[in-house]
Amino acid sequence: MGTLSEKLRSALPSKRPTAELATLLQRYAEPLPALDDPAFGDPFDRYGDARVVLIGEASHGTSEFYRARAAITRRLIERHGFNIVAAEADWPDAAQIDRYVRGQQPPTWRHDAFERFPTWMWRNQEVGDFTDWLHGYNQARAADERVEFRGLDVYSLGASISAVLRYLDRVDPEAAKAARRRYGCLTPWQEEPAYYGHNVLYGQKEPCEDVVVEQLNALLEQRLNYLGEDGESFFDAAQNARVVRSAEQYYRIMYRGSTESWNLRDRHMFDTLRALMEHRGTGAKAVVWAHNSHIGNAAATSMGWTGEFNIGELCRTAWGSDAVLIGMGTDRGLVAAASNWDDPMQIKQVRPSRSDSWEQAFLLAGVPASLTDWRAADRHELRNALAAPRLERAIGVIYRPESERASHYFDAVLAEQFDAWLWFEETRAVTPLGPRQPKSGTPETYPFGE
Repeated sequence: MGTLSEKLRSALPSKRPTAELATLLQRYAEPLPALDDPAFGDPFDRYGDARVVLIGEASHGTSEFYRARAAITRRLIERHGFNIVAAEADWPDAAQIDRYVRGQQPPTWRHDAFERFPTWMWRNQEVGDFTDWLHGYNQARAADERVEFRGLDVYSLGASISAVLRYLDRVDPEAAKAARRRYGCLTPWQEEPAYYGHNVLYGQKEPCEDVVVEQLNALLEQRLNYLGEDGESFFDAAQNARVVRSAEQYYRIMYRGSTESWNLRDRHMFDTLRALMEHRGTGAKAVVWAHNSHIGNAAATSMGWTGEFNIGELCRTAWGSDAVLIGMGTDRGLVAAASNWDDPMQIKQVRPSRSDSWEQAFLLAGVPASLTDWRAADRHELRNALAAPRLERAIGVIYRPESERASHYFDAVLAEQFDAWLWFEETRAVTPLGPRQPKSGTPETYPFGE
């Protein structure tokens, strides 16, 4: 990760001693009841007027983060009319959950979705419990009032190609033939698309960019004809065609460096979120589930200082105070993670936080589970204390405790990165669903594997 430049550092407030900061955090931290207590969601009513609430996590394998996010989301759905849950997950896999929660198919996603590494990131008991609740909640509502569960990510090249072709086979067989010819450029690499990018980079393959853009445009040009058949199916097919376009570009540029590919991915996720809001129409309100590194405003971190942006920054630009960014952290515990991409999942011990980290300050505040919010006008002293950079920990699907400082910590100005912070002093790992071995997948280029 990049380091904070001296020029920028001199423009920020000086860092308070950790003990002094902890005393201030203790004053403002709101203790939270147990996660299964119905009162857990009460403090989050303050976010009910937002259009988008983005809820992060410091790792992809921590039960408390998933359960807290689910409890907050339930509250926002039940009390405040939120009607979209958008996750850092591939569109076709999340579509299987969506069809289940909206009563269109059985819960086959537990066996058929998220087959690629890291399977435990979404195919876990914590997500299963939430989807079962959402399925029950939706049953009492008209079809057009049911809450959606959608995926924002960009990795599903092969699955999205297949989805577009299945749709066209049903509504326009001639157009399906043309789509197969266009997508034939990518067919040999659709299961291992990184090889496509490698071959393009070294001049062994002509790029497929023009044909995937042509196919997307061809689909959109038939919008009026296809919408009469089934508007929801057309929307799904069009989004899969957009995924193919973005994925082709992503895998073609991923070898150039992490910044360009990271930005393309987060731009795609933001554009997908915006498309979901527009598709839902008046009254659309979304909860976004993703890693802290996607949710927190990148401009306030060393990610942004080296040229990266993310969903949180783009949402803040688009919706201002109507987008709420909530981060999560922990000091220690257990996490489900791997040591390398495509390695088996392990239950790993999370090391206690560093003495120079935000996590350490929240630990010393002495509130085991808390919400700390600094948006209110009377929180100036707190915002000022959080306006100096400190280290923040990020664990993705890869965790390497032996190189934790280099692999998993980065500089962040918490006051600008988030609007609030959810803290759990000690955490445990998620519970994966089923013993199946994941299919081989393409590694993400960002160092934390987020």
